[in-house]
Amino acid sequence: MKVVADNIGFSYGNTRILQDICFEANPGEITTIIGTNGAGKTTLLKCIADMHSHEGNVLFDGETVPRKESCKFVGYLEQATDCEVDLNVFEIVLLGMVQNLSFYVSEEESQKVDEVLELLGIQRFASRKIGELSGGQRQLVFIAQALVKDPKVLILDEPTSALDLYHQFKLIELIRKITVERGCTTIMTLHHLDVTMKYSDKVVVVANKSVYQVGTTEEVFTENMLSEVYHVRTNIIKDENGDRHIIVKEPEPDYVESDSFSD
Repeated sequence: MKVVADNIGFSYGNTRILQDICFEANPGEITTIIGTNGAGKTTLLKCIADMHSHEGNVLFDGETVPRKESCKFVGYLEQATDCEVDLNVFEIVLLGMVQNLSFYVSEEESQKVDEVLELLGIQRFASRKIGELSGGQRQLVFIAQALVKDPKVLILDEPTSALDLYHQFKLIELIRKITVERGCTTIMTLHHLDVTMKYSDKVVVVANKSVYQVGTTEEVFTENMLSEVYHVRTNIIKDENGDRHIIVKEPEPDYVESDSFSD
């Protein structure tokens, strides 16, 4: 399902956060939104998922779809994994398919939950209370919740933020596999730029409330972009496999840091 952000704008009161955001995300591809802290990345994802009232339109295969309908085919992962409900992992994931828990769970629903727990390697936690898990384990549970209904559009806000390096790469490899094999449209935010370069088909750089650049990783990741957007001096190198990596040398000496954060 093709997703088009068409002139998306958003404000918190009188504070402008996003202005005229435009880009496309295609089935079978990972589109990654990057930018500094406070650039509005999380806000943009919530606008795409229709969790915020916003200016402009979000088109799914060329049509605007009300939230009560889009939630049937959009899987959304929040950045925060704090959870105080007295539910176990199985029940949390099941909520990704149903709006509320009942005494009866169909065999098909139960099987789908088991399958996605096994896919993410967390089936052994099925009967554990969500509050008993580590931050990284909870993050995998909520990713399972986003995946369990076989979404056509997968929206992930910092899916690797609570994971160690090994599990970051393993999870993104899994998301890549799911995206390609199921043909879903994956839109996510990441701070790990090396991971972004390795696994993204398209990158959207958000800066100064708008889109700084949209393109492939080769087009977007330049030393000039990293200087202008991230305010650091870098070298971009290739390893023996042809993968590109960012070597940060120093911060830009003339940059004056802002104290505003919006995501």
